[in-house]
Amino acid sequence: MNIIFTGSSSFTGMWFIEELSKAGHSVTATFLRPFKEYVGIKKERLEKVKSSASNIIDNCPFGSERFFELLDSKDHWDLLCHHAADVYNYKNFDFDYIEAVRKNTCNIDKVLKKLQEKGCNKVLLTGSVFEQREGKGSDDLRAVSPYGLSKGLTSDIFKYFCGIRNINLGKFVIPNPFGPYEEERFTSFLIKNWFSGRIAPVYYPDYVRDNIHVNLLALSYANFSGNLNLSYQQINPSQYSESQGSFTKRFSNEMQKRLNIACDFEIHPQKDFLEPLIRTNSDQLNYRDLKWNEKTTWDALANYYLQKHQ
Repeated sequence: MNIIFTGSSSFTGMWFIEELSKAGHSVTATFLRPFKEYVGIKKERLEKVKSSASNIIDNCPFGSERFFELLDSKDHWDLLCHHAADVYNYKNFDFDYIEAVRKNTCNIDKVLKKLQEKGCNKVLLTGSVFEQREGKGSDDLRAVSPYGLSKGLTSDIFKYFCGIRNINLGKFVIPNPFGPYEEERFTSFLIKNWFSGRIAPVYYPDYVRDNIHVNLLALSYANFSGNLNLSYQQINPSQYSESQGSFTKRFSNEMQKRLNIACDFEIHPQKDFLEPLIRTNSDQLNYRDLKWNEKTTWDALANYYLQKHQ
């Protein structure tokens, strides 16, 4: 397939592009900003995308004039993978969800019309388990944050316009991925403490979340992308659905026997519950079908951290 992929500098985006390319697809990866503005971990991911994608385009926001120029650059497209989302200030409650939705869906009907002119009748949208009405949870499945709200509204808008134009829409809902080339998130926070000889504090052990190896998530994404044959399809891939305290123990056990350093942690009593106690995905993945090996993935993750911290 000839694929346009947005959101290529993101942690999951880099992995998704790699697996799509391995599956034999021609992936044109778009980047929001000029290449020279990517630094740090995002620059590392840019270099990885350069080695796997068929083509890369910078300074190309979804729905922009440059994006339409890209659409016109080929006679035929098979799939739009819309993975990009506005994430500026996404961890804060004052996140501008209205502006985020505007950017996520800019000129959506014109984009879909142009895709159809190019023979493309399939869109794969990335969602989040933290959206409203997604996953399994202990509350009424409200959006976990304003960012989650923006993702849910984006999904509703895509459903509406794809439905009007009879375009097949797939939705791939991401839980909590972890692995090489991530920003400083929970697992990389643990690793940073352990390589510094510190005991890692765990302040939110009671939250039940759905952590998943990013390469397994990417395999599932590539597999799902090739089967968008209905007007609407959705998958909510799941792996380690457990409390964050239990996942910390799992992660510590796997890393300690591979890194040969103390991977100690301290569970602190959880004092606030601003987020829902439980929010997980629902579709347990079949490792054999996806040809994924758990042990070799833990090995590769440990080797990545050894190279990064030694």
